[in-house]
Amino acid sequence: MKIAAVFLIAVCWCSNVFAQTGVSVSPPRLYFESDAGQSSRQKVTVTNVSSTHVMNLAVSLGDWQYNEMGENMMYPADSLSTSCAGWVNISKADSYFSLKPGENREVEVNITVPNVFKENIPTHTAMLYVTQMNPVDDVDSSGANIKVSVRSGIKLFHRTNEIKKRKLEIENILFDKKANHIQLYFSNNGNIWADGIVYPELLNGATGKKTVLDHIVFYSMPADKRKMLISLPENLEKGKYTVNILIDYGDDNTIEMGELSFTNE
Repeated sequence: MKIAAVFLIAVCWCSNVFAQTGVSVSPPRLYFESDAGQSSRQKVTVTNVSSTHVMNLAVSLGDWQYNEMGENMMYPADSLSTSCAGWVNISKADSYFSLKPGENREVEVNITVPNVFKENIPTHTAMLYVTQMNPVDDVDSSGANIKVSVRSGIKLFHRTNEIKKRKLEIENILFDKKANHIQLYFSNNGNIWADGIVYPELLNGATGKKTVLDHIVFYSMPADKRKMLISLPENLEKGKYTVNILIDYGDDNTIEMGELSFTNE
């Protein structure tokens, strides 16, 4: 019998994947603000969405960060300089528990900041995992018998009460003719996580025709260096173009803009 492990990060529920088992975790992100030596706490609601199976669940911690492309990268707890996994405390009763079908439970997450920590790192993160410890029988799309176990992750964000400074800067914009896309390079130079949307537009210099390209949602952490690929229309006609890029990552006063003129020969 095959063993299938379904690993979901920051996803509220997974019963659409396997009808007989699933866990809902809400909210998928927790944000903490406290200074050195202080504690703060929040709660996560864990629900067994299965209608037939009891779920034995274990809570554990790990680290995560975004790579250059904005993808989630997972690591063992306390392995990153930005980790706050060692600051997190979960009570023994909430570390391992069982839920009946449809039952839910609140898990309290406590973060206690050390009296002394690296002040040059403005934010810290960790991942809280909720893992099913009793795999259940199921069948895959081909009808083969499998055992299914699920794991859901909740991202933890921590920052001090220092004044927030959101600052994204475009570092470079390039045209890749072979791949038919625009390469956008930008960095998060602030002291807080910055989420936003990139809005690209393409202008044909000869005809004046403007094409609104698909917008792209992104997430970033302080000191992140990001590379984003913006697809251009297929079979782009030869000629001179200007691509205008707007990055919206907050209120009206926090918009970054850039443009690139290029020739598609």
